[in-house]
Amino acid sequence: MKVAVYSTKPYDQRFLEAANARAGHELLFLEDRLNPRTATLSGVAEAVCAFVNDDLSAATLQVLAKQGVKLIALRCAGFNQVDLKAAEALGISVRRVPAYSPYAVAEFTIGLMLTLSRKYHRAFNRVREGNFGIDGLLGFDLHGRTVGIVGTGKIGVLTAKPLAAMGCRLLGFDPFRSEEFTKLGGEYVAFEELLTRADIISLHCPLTPESYHLFNAETLARTKPGVMIVNTSRGALIDAAEMVEALKRGQVGFLGIDVYEQEADIFYEDLSGEILQDDVLQRLLTFPNVLVTSHQAYFTDTALQNIAETTVANLDDFVGGRASGNEVKAEKIHGAR
Repeated sequence: MKVAVYSTKPYDQRFLEAANARAGHELLFLEDRLNPRTATLSGVAEAVCAFVNDDLSAATLQVLAKQGVKLIALRCAGFNQVDLKAAEALGISVRRVPAYSPYAVAEFTIGLMLTLSRKYHRAFNRVREGNFGIDGLLGFDLHGRTVGIVGTGKIGVLTAKPLAAMGCRLLGFDPFRSEEFTKLGGEYVAFEELLTRADIISLHCPLTPESYHLFNAETLARTKPGVMIVNTSRGALIDAAEMVEALKRGQVGFLGIDVYEQEADIFYEDLSGEILQDDVLQRLLTFPNVLVTSHQAYFTDTALQNIAETTVANLDDFVGGRASGNEVKAEKIHGAR
């Protein structure tokens, strides 16, 4: 099967080629991000392999359909970037990688919490400059803090486990309750109650119309003053402009984000020699209590291997006319985990 692989980085190519060694699909690696303009680069490919920041809107899908594309193989779990109704109408199947390494994301989330609470990043920079003073690096114990987990799926529960071991109180909000979360001592509460009780809030829910800008001026105002918010899920769960205002007021005391709503033209790119054009992100980067990383929570060797292997398996199943369980349909969007 001929496959156009968009948004390719050297590590993507290395792991996909290894996974494809036996399958023998014809992979065309493209550095370009997929959008209506670059969709023509897929040529005669029967499938397109896309990533989180590729544009799979109706306009892009229409171009792909005209060129004979029948499959979108997402090498990610999220599918909010895909117009699923348009894909279905055009007869294009969409398959994803539902789980690659939830441990990687959970571990990274804990790392963000610890870095913010103990100021590892600031201490590292100080010592490299010969400053061994610790004034200004005062942190706080996670033990005894109340942590709100928004989304108690696999990643949310894996994040909750070490927090429980550290002696944190756990609050959960999710329409789909997890028995495993409850066994950890987690208490399910309404979203409004989680906002008012949690010292730390960690986001692990999918981006849907209901969760878009879940954290906005109104909800941020209801959080505990000085709350820590960590987001390793989807950028648009947070209204970044409103978050800036909450940080300025001190309503939000710490922010760790690995995802950002307008990240598509920024993350994964080296812009060190350019002027960053995103004023909101630029403002966030000036806060000493904000930590921004470039959508790397998933980025481990285990995750990349699993992504590549599942992606190739999705291609194999499509060619063989088999359902894989990784298909994404429009009616599933509200119930995504």
